[in-house]
Amino acid sequence: MDIKLGIKLGFIGAGNMGSAMMKGILSSGLIKAGDIYMSDVNRRKLEALKEENGVNIVSCNRELVEKSDVIILAVKPNMAKEVLEPLKELIDDKKLLITIILGLPIKFYRRILGDGLKIIRTMPNTPALIGEGMILMSYDSAVGEEDIKTAKMLLESLGKVEVLDEKLMSEVTAVTGSSPAYVYMFIEAMADAAVRSGIPRNLAYELAAQAVAGSAKMVLRTGKHPGILKDEVCSPAGSTIEAVAALEKHGFRYAIMDAMEECTKKAREVGKMYE
Repeated sequence: MDIKLGIKLGFIGAGNMGSAMMKGILSSGLIKAGDIYMSDVNRRKLEALKEENGVNIVSCNRELVEKSDVIILAVKPNMAKEVLEPLKELIDDKKLLITIILGLPIKFYRRILGDGLKIIRTMPNTPALIGEGMILMSYDSAVGEEDIKTAKMLLESLGKVEVLDEKLMSEVTAVTGSSPAYVYMFIEAMADAAVRSGIPRNLAYELAAQAVAGSAKMVLRTGKHPGILKDEVCSPAGSTIEAVAALEKHGFRYAIMDAMEECTKKAREVGKMYE
């Protein structure tokens, strides 16, 4: 990529998502390794990331904030307040804070850091690890167009990005943030059935995963309603309609909808815990 952002980027938290985001942004060419700073309680992991990627590691979060123009907050919800309170005099209206923490609204950060700061709330999912993520972002009037553009460019190195009204961020958790888990279970179940029929395990996983990946791309690329695409596979009196009937008999669609509702309830609860 020829575009360079020309900013210093800091990651508070180097867990799976934080390190994946760093690697995706680095591979995009938007920011060079020397302009990326990382902090984490796991010093061994930081040393490994430095060795593998050439990024800077810092001794404390204060040093990271002082050196960074954009800070990505990638810690657990229960750690957010503890991490942010010592930094409140360092995060001013010149810095952009991007949070990937589940459930915590922008007002949570404002109560700790103060009003008028530039805060963008996001929700990535694990396929961002391979650049195929679905990332939602929301923000308020304190965030200017240039900051929105910068955030989008950073996040687009991890997958597709959409802007969403913040009041829907918890509501959409089930269809983006948590949904890969349901898909993996579906792939595993299909593979188990294939193994039961005599297909080797490794091949069964490959066949099931590619079928899911190809089907998803059909929805995205054709723009057709999923129900129409399903109908196109179901021949009269054929094997596929028998499979669909069996899924309906066992409440397949309701099970998915019910699971997503439970997921959404939990996401709402997390947000309320820290209000």
